[in-house]
Amino acid sequence: MDYKALADYLFPDVKDTPEDIEARFPERDLPAGANVTRIGPSPTGFVHLGNLYNAIIGERIAHQSQGVFYLRIEDTDNKREVEGAVETVINAMDYFGVHFDEGATAEGDNGKYGPYRQRQRRDIYHVFAKLLTERGLAYPCFMTAEEIEAVREQQTANKENPGVYGKYAKCRDLGLDEVKANISAGKEWVLRFRGQETGETIAVEDAIRGKLEMPRNNMDFVLLKSDGIPTYHFAHVIDDHFMRSTHVIRGEEWISSLPMHVELFSTFGWKQPVYCHTATLMKMDGESKRKLSKRKDPELALAYYQQEGISRDAVWEFLLTLLNSNYEEWRIANPGADYHEFPYTLEKMSVSGALVDLDKMRDISKNVICRMTAEQVRDGWLEWCSEYNKDFADLIKKYPERTLAALNVGRGGEKPRRDIETWKQACDFMSFYYDETFRVTDPMPAECDEATVKDFFGRYLATYDHSDDSAAWFGKVKAITEEMGFAVKPKDYKKNPDQYRGSIVHITNMLRTALTGHANAPDIWEVSHVLGEEITRRRLEAFV
Repeated sequence: MDYKALADYLFPDVKDTPEDIEARFPERDLPAGANVTRIGPSPTGFVHLGNLYNAIIGERIAHQSQGVFYLRIEDTDNKREVEGAVETVINAMDYFGVHFDEGATAEGDNGKYGPYRQRQRRDIYHVFAKLLTERGLAYPCFMTAEEIEAVREQQTANKENPGVYGKYAKCRDLGLDEVKANISAGKEWVLRFRGQETGETIAVEDAIRGKLEMPRNNMDFVLLKSDGIPTYHFAHVIDDHFMRSTHVIRGEEWISSLPMHVELFSTFGWKQPVYCHTATLMKMDGESKRKLSKRKDPELALAYYQQEGISRDAVWEFLLTLLNSNYEEWRIANPGADYHEFPYTLEKMSVSGALVDLDKMRDISKNVICRMTAEQVRDGWLEWCSEYNKDFADLIKKYPERTLAALNVGRGGEKPRRDIETWKQACDFMSFYYDETFRVTDPMPAECDEATVKDFFGRYLATYDHSDDSAAWFGKVKAITEEMGFAVKPKDYKKNPDQYRGSIVHITNMLRTALTGHANAPDIWEVSHVLGEEITRRRLEAFV
């Protein structure tokens, strides 16, 4: 076979040489030890938690080392591409605070190593497809889907590994005239790599999993599909070399493909990047773990966290607990620090399935929000409401001073209140601060019948002075409690329940329910001063 003639016939338009491409994309001028990383999502319209999980790893190891983090769109599968999906990816990453130094943007590309969309890099891939063909390491394959399926059935019956290789690679020894005749007849073809059955093994040092050993590739895997667009296996090797990636971060499902990728790097004589295969995202299903499912589990989609109003900072912190085993310990020691200050390392990553526990995420969200200033909470809440609850956004803007005062109740100090867990839940919790959304949902304490409720609020309003400080106010509440036969000290009522009608807890719960609609609410005195005297009196008078 004249492989040079075959290459010229298959790729007549390729004029660039590998040396031309090398000159076009030189080594990056970066400090010693700087890492270059990327994420390469497919534009399917579905951006999932795993995309963010791997993006955080890439962003951290790049930026902690003064390196580069970029976005590459891996759009080689045009059958699955959804219109507007690239913008969806970019907007989702921006929403969650993942910032790229270069790569694909909504307006085009930003950076010297583009194009950053694989379908636009076709000419680059064809240079190296032609090179492999010239070297006798790639060949056109005309096998139909039906033929490949028949081969697979035969292999299954013989208990052999499935795939096109060895004696099953029916087109690897076609002559040039046969190739030309097939193409002239309009037969579709793909370009396959010519695998070798050597029986050798390869060893790859994975930055997360350590040494991985497996058989050397013997498959005649596809390099270019029938439309001339490369497969992931071919494209990512060329792109990561010429975009000068130092680390490839991807899910563990790609480990089985590693021999193909190692084979290509070795064949081209290129330095192999550090592979980092991350753990699969899992969830508890009864007593066992299972992989998160796009069909079954809404929490796999990043849009879920946006719609539920889970703070982006909480999502980051939760994922950091999955990514590094010492993150929670660091957070306890550094309660006020920005999570970007955490010294993330690949060595601390788990190789077992990462458990996505929504209850834990919501608990982390409470901690994140309680550490924020009232202004930060207001801004994050308003941003979410502007998108998902416009009526509440209008209330926040209509009552700016009251909103900030309300958000400051119980905030600060060593043990701030943890009332808000999501922006969505904040609309429910904060609703009592606005007459437009105020509703009494909890009943009065069982120990307080209707007559007792009327009696209490009559006495309370008779002595109520809005200018009282907290101590004076509470002194009056205690006096009324005693006058009505309730125990001022809850423990007295607990010891001798027959001697009292109830305790001061039941008295204050009446106040909380009347003012907020809930028995569990922040400090009554503080709430009344956020609401103001007019609203406070009006709500209490409704129970007299």
